[in-house]
Amino acid sequence: MPEPSGVPATIPGTDTDVASASVSGLQQALASGTLTSAALTGFYLERIRRLNPELHAVIAVSPAAAAEAQASDAARAAGTARGPLEGIPVLVKDNIQAAGMPATAGSPALLDTESADAFLVTRLREAGAVILGKANLSEWANFRSTHSTSGWSTLGGQTANPCGPGRNPSGSSSGSGAAVAAGLAPLAIGTETDGSVVCPSSACGIVGIKPTVGLVSRTGIVPVTLAQDTAGPMAASVADAAALLSVLAAVDPADPACQDLERFPERHEGTRYTEFLDPSALAGARLGIWRAGSADAWAAVSAVLDAAVDRLRAAGATVLDPVELPGADNIHEPEFTAMLHEFKRDLNGYLGGLAGSHPASLAELIAYNERHADRVLARFGQEIFERAEACSGDPRDPELTAARADATRLARAALDEPLAAGRLDAIVSLSANPAWLTDYVLGDHDIFHTSTPAAVAGYPAVTVPAGQLSGLPLGISFVGPRWSEPRLIALAYAFEQALVTGRAAGGGTLAAAR
Repeated sequence: MPEPSGVPATIPGTDTDVASASVSGLQQALASGTLTSAALTGFYLERIRRLNPELHAVIAVSPAAAAEAQASDAARAAGTARGPLEGIPVLVKDNIQAAGMPATAGSPALLDTESADAFLVTRLREAGAVILGKANLSEWANFRSTHSTSGWSTLGGQTANPCGPGRNPSGSSSGSGAAVAAGLAPLAIGTETDGSVVCPSSACGIVGIKPTVGLVSRTGIVPVTLAQDTAGPMAASVADAAALLSVLAAVDPADPACQDLERFPERHEGTRYTEFLDPSALAGARLGIWRAGSADAWAAVSAVLDAAVDRLRAAGATVLDPVELPGADNIHEPEFTAMLHEFKRDLNGYLGGLAGSHPASLAELIAYNERHADRVLARFGQEIFERAEACSGDPRDPELTAARADATRLARAALDEPLAAGRLDAIVSLSANPAWLTDYVLGDHDIFHTSTPAAVAGYPAVTVPAGQLSGLPLGISFVGPRWSEPRLIALAYAFEQALVTGRAAGGGTLAAAR
């Protein structure tokens, strides 16, 4: 994003430009005393004040952010710094609860709700992070209308992609992606059900990690479906995303999906994912390239994947190109059927336990939207809401159980078979098509995205920038089996570093296609 004139870009007390800021660098400046959290937080708040009216990436600034930053400075001065994110500002997607701010999911229906911190926000605070505010999102995580526009919410307006005029940031963690890309925050939390971390990360040119379902708690997050929902880190680099995941990953006794972690004690809280940042990790790695997922891409887009494959090979990886994901094309239908049932079930459960004045069920939410149609339904309707409400919401409904079983079986087989047959460390693909122009008439121009197999299987995925098309970012995703975050982070980091090295050498880069 070209830096607007008159907007400070250098972090106070340092020589660091906002575009090159890193968590480790900020922590060094804070520890040395050349930077305070109060100054750092004020710097980002000023950027939000100046840039957000155009970007609409932030739905609300925390009224407690400045006080939290001052408290962080006091703790550091007293020698009682709390953790690895001490004093670092973080934006949280506005479907995640944070005390003092309603978790709205972008809808005025939840403006008067009251809640304590989500489990992951408690983790952030315990690590010393400053909660900067709430990131805008696709309203109800893009699960309201069949013709919705990513990045739009009634409360936050239309999030803009800072990488190109009029371009869409993709969804539904659109504000999180745009905010990091524009330097409104060094770190952000997104959530994904199917593509909502990896797609906006790719479209905005940043790194996103969609963890194994169960690695990060969902307690205190407005649900789409607990079968697939997860929160995940979004950051400018693999190292920063790994640092944030190190804080988020923890066993939450209130989230049943987290209990699987007890069979994997090495994945418990305390894992420092930054320890897996290995620039030589691609040497000897075995990778499979899934091209069918982006078969509808035009030649200039496919050329970015070709260049990435060349880079992987040059870094020492053994590449199987292509590999097939058997049955991947058949996942979406049972997935969507299951999600309709699960959305009603899980949202009703969430609303039923929420304090404050708000619709207490999906049926009441539909009625609320109808009463406020001139505002809430101004851009598009609520067809998905209505289809979900027509479902039983009964977890024992045969249609639901059959659809979820089919979706999970298909997704896991699609990934497990090539991973095993090729003895692969990961499957690599383009993450999604470049950012489209925002269009309220036809909706999103989603030509392809490759998130579905990992999302439905509950497997992890890491997307990292790989190149550009006419200045618009494109990412590649590394996908592996459950709990393979350490290996995927290592591979993504090695690719990122190889790309940086290639650019510095002035040759062999993943150059922008024209």
